[in-house]
Amino acid sequence: MSPPVAPPGWSRWLVPPAALSVHLSIGQAYAWSVFKPPLESALDLSGTQSALPFQVAIVMLGLSAAFGGTLVERNGPRWAMTVALVCFSSGFLLAALGAATEQYWLIVFGYGFVGGTGLGIGYISPVSTLIKWFPDRPGMATGIAIMGFGGGALIASPWSAQMLKSFGSDSSGIALAFLVHGLTYAVFMTLGVLLVRVPRGEKPQAAGPSALEGVQVSARNAVRTPQFWCLWIVLCMNVTAGIGILEKAAPMITDFFADTSTPVSVSAAAGFVALLSAANMAGRIGWSSTSDVIGRKNIYRVYLGVGALMYALIAWLGDSSKPLFILSALVILSFYGGGFATIPAYLKDLFGTYQVGAIHGRLLTAWSTAGVLGPLIVNRIADHQEAAGRHGSSLYGMSFLIMIGLLAVGFVANEFVRPVHARHHIPAPREAVDVARQQPESA
Repeated sequence: MSPPVAPPGWSRWLVPPAALSVHLSIGQAYAWSVFKPPLESALDLSGTQSALPFQVAIVMLGLSAAFGGTLVERNGPRWAMTVALVCFSSGFLLAALGAATEQYWLIVFGYGFVGGTGLGIGYISPVSTLIKWFPDRPGMATGIAIMGFGGGALIASPWSAQMLKSFGSDSSGIALAFLVHGLTYAVFMTLGVLLVRVPRGEKPQAAGPSALEGVQVSARNAVRTPQFWCLWIVLCMNVTAGIGILEKAAPMITDFFADTSTPVSVSAAAGFVALLSAANMAGRIGWSSTSDVIGRKNIYRVYLGVGALMYALIAWLGDSSKPLFILSALVILSFYGGGFATIPAYLKDLFGTYQVGAIHGRLLTAWSTAGVLGPLIVNRIADHQEAAGRHGSSLYGMSFLIMIGLLAVGFVANEFVRPVHARHHIPAPREAVDVARQQPESA
């Protein structure tokens, strides 16, 4: 499948909607917490077990993005979006079969392994294309698209909750909800497949430098630089802190205020998940656009430093004030989303646009690690505290303190980011020709 080239006069502003159709679909992953309580009840699972499909999906997201990044660069966004469509929708269909037959391993395999592969390929599918279309505003461009991934739960959370209410929260109701998800997302993602285009050989009609000017580093060389691994730590720590709340959002807010005079209902908890999705979504476009003005390093100082402060407020004062808990969580999730949307532009600043999609894919292995760490820390500690007879906000105090420490580690790693040394650069086209001319011809 050859990448479709935009005809003359084709508007670059049609690319973000194509990317959004895919990212809004695969962003359903952030609404997984809505399915946790029904699955735990229907299949007799613990909180740690019900998190497993989500964890596997995030692990596969990072791995498929890392190993598929070069293929995405080579085959283009339409190929990548098609692969994402097939895998993501098939994952839901397999999960539906697993729920209908009460075979939990099939839910993990379908939603986690197969669907997670679609997550990774779909996530990186438009990134390098958008940066090439918008070389003047890379933070804004990637923010618009990746905003969709953060906003997917804004649609999926109330939609899933309503389906579970209508179909029932037993295994057959869950199966039917999974089936509807798979079929609906297949149709919606098809819109992106049909609409996406890559720029023609000449520079897109936009102000700013050519997409191939400046420092350029290959994906192979990028992973050999300290800058890549500093950013890997930065992304991993920021994602771990955010995903720890997001994956367990619905039961977490219910637990926090269960012993108060204002307990949180199931529908209100689903609404909280939707609010987090809105903050995640807004942060991806708002904070990434801000990074175009104040710089990538400065915006990550905000994500990591202020994020640690928000976690401290929740840990020590969260159960005394519902507005404080909600506001702090919303800020953390806005930084979480902003971190995802800003990282492609950060990579572009350091490594150039040459193979930036492949570099981005390799960096997303940090997300795979965080996808295990965040839910594992929060769920395992909560299960342990519950077994010890504790309840309410005391289930989460220790895990929140750990998150503060992880954000501090990320803050320090960001301070070590410097421009990439010239030995890692690839020669500019003219320089490469000059070097070739200077070399003696072989006999």
